[in-house]
Amino acid sequence: MDLKVTYPEIGATRTRDLPAGYRHLERETVLDAPLDRPAEILMTWGLHERCGLRPEPTAPRAAAGVEVALRFAGVMRIPCQVVWAEETPGLVGFGYGSLPGHPERGEAAFLLEPLGDRTRFTVRSFSVPGTVASRLARPVAQAIQTRATDRWLSAMAEALR
Repeated sequence: MDLKVTYPEIGATRTRDLPAGYRHLERETVLDAPLDRPAEILMTWGLHERCGLRPEPTAPRAAAGVEVALRFAGVMRIPCQVVWAEETPGLVGFGYGSLPGHPERGEAAFLLEPLGDRTRFTVRSFSVPGTVASRLARPVAQAIQTRATDRWLSAMAEALR
């Protein structure tokens, strides 16, 4: 697999042991649905669509090595590459990292874990500004990132209602 990401700590979002020197962000919620329902939404880019992004993946399902350009508002292109993916009875999810041209440098993960007939959904990331513009607008960029992370959680819950 040819990974082209812009940071060295590839796969660090699999665990809570995130690398130093980055901003860490983690949010989670419990979904009122068994694992299979949110898993299908997540792994087929449906969550990204529900968050107002237009994903343009190189494959219809998230898997290690798949690249995806996330289009926002028709003008912003956010390129990422899936660096790890897992679909087991105990965990479904993936982590993707920033590619050249992404406004941040780092990785984000979307994790689903079964809790009986419910599912824990966690979004975890580490990042630093990746462009001059994102460095200059760091407080704004961080606020947008936090809001987007919260939106992932609410969009998944809404999709399952």
